[in-house]
Amino acid sequence: MSQLVSFWSALGLRRQIIIVGASLAMFVTILLLGRMAAAPSMALLYSGLDPAAAGEVVAALETRGVAHEVRGNAIHVAADQRDSLRLALAAEGLPAQGGAGYELLDSLSGFGTTAQMFDAAWSRAVEGELVRTILANPQVRAARVHIARGTDRPFGESTPPSASVSVTSVGGVSADQARALRHLVAAAVPGLRPDRVEVIDSIHGLIPAEGDGLMAGAAGDRAEAIRRNVERLLAARVGPGRAVVEVSVDLVTESELLSERRIDPEGRVVAATETETLSGSENQAGGEVTVASNLPDGDAGAASGNASRSEESRERVDYELSETRREVTRAPGDIRRLSVAVLVDGERVTAADGTETWQPRAEEEMAALRELVASAAGVDEARGDVLTLKSLELLPPVPGEVAASAGLGIDFARLAGLGLLAAVALAIGLFVLRPALRQARRVETGPAPLALPGGAGFGDAAPALTGEIAEGFPLSNLPVIGGDPPGRGLGQEDADPVSRLRRLIGERQTESLEILKNWMDSDGGRA
Repeated sequence: MSQLVSFWSALGLRRQIIIVGASLAMFVTILLLGRMAAAPSMALLYSGLDPAAAGEVVAALETRGVAHEVRGNAIHVAADQRDSLRLALAAEGLPAQGGAGYELLDSLSGFGTTAQMFDAAWSRAVEGELVRTILANPQVRAARVHIARGTDRPFGESTPPSASVSVTSVGGVSADQARALRHLVAAAVPGLRPDRVEVIDSIHGLIPAEGDGLMAGAAGDRAEAIRRNVERLLAARVGPGRAVVEVSVDLVTESELLSERRIDPEGRVVAATETETLSGSENQAGGEVTVASNLPDGDAGAASGNASRSEESRERVDYELSETRREVTRAPGDIRRLSVAVLVDGERVTAADGTETWQPRAEEEMAALRELVASAAGVDEARGDVLTLKSLELLPPVPGEVAASAGLGIDFARLAGLGLLAAVALAIGLFVLRPALRQARRVETGPAPLALPGGAGFGDAAPALTGEIAEGFPLSNLPVIGGDPPGRGLGQEDADPVSRLRRLIGERQTESLEILKNWMDSDGGRA
């Protein structure tokens, strides 16, 4: 303890202030960095909430005693508690965002509620439920849905319903997500078609339908599905990673309606048959015409003349020809052309001397693989599809290009904090504590002792002056300074030690003053 006190007293005021400030700075830095490193990693719980909803969530977290942070319009909690807190808050109906839903219809009573009031409440309820469903996506911060119900007029022009969706998302709404929103809203409103729903994003603005978005990623999805199927098939034969497959799909982007009518003249069918029979008679008179023959009941004409009867039959048959009518609607999405390229590695053959050589696969095996790939990919040469299958040597990967995937999942922020802590501690130790300790060691040891001048009879290794006369010190060999007669040493007279010391001080005043000064410094000024 006395050494520590003497060390502290030997330092100057400036050095004492520097050491105290550096120690405090080091302590505060270690405390802050250690607290930052030991603090749990925070994860996003909710963001983009209304102030009222965010206040309810914060109040619920404080009631549960959960540590949380509010950063702007986002609420962060510990990463290991985020999922459980979302489930617990959802059970309590938090966050209450999206407006009222079907509970609006509960407040309507049968008395005093008109049809217009019920229709308006129903539209608001559907809009609120749709907003709640859209906000269930973690990438969506805010959403609004507006539904315009169509008009159905018996004696006027009717208008179909329409809707619009406004979304505020994190990274923007893609074409697939916009298509999903259109179908979601259209399925919730009777008579609403997906093409009558407009989606507006806060980043990209109005997202066009582009044929209902069917072609946005259909080609890529189909190509990826075909590629996976072919690679899985080849891996069973050549091994995993020894075949590379690339697929290009050209899809039909336009819609087409075909109407066809075919009449077969050979395929006649009797539709109707009509038969008509005509009959008639004819009298031929003979002899003279008299008065008796003109009387109604006269017999004069009975024997005169003869009669004839005729019949005629007609038949009409109606035939219907065989007719075929067909209407074909071709929607976008059909495969127009398919191109498949497959690169298969060869075989490694080991010779008798142990050398390994590469050789391509046999033609019979390549032909079998070609048939399998064509069947798995659905290649149709009549449609113009192309299949290219080659056996070439695959180069091994370069060792320096291997991705460092082992570092995934490491908290780099915590590592950076620990590195900064180590750097600060090292800097304080090197530039503050080390110079202070070096200065204290110099103060304790005092100034370097004075050496005797060379040639004093001790050779090159002459003893140093420390202020004390050691036992066996060769006084006779000390040179005489200051006019002593040559040949007379200290051992020839002044046998008294005090006289010798007094005489030595008188002869060497400068060295004596240095020795006294050293004594005074070492005794703390008490001399």
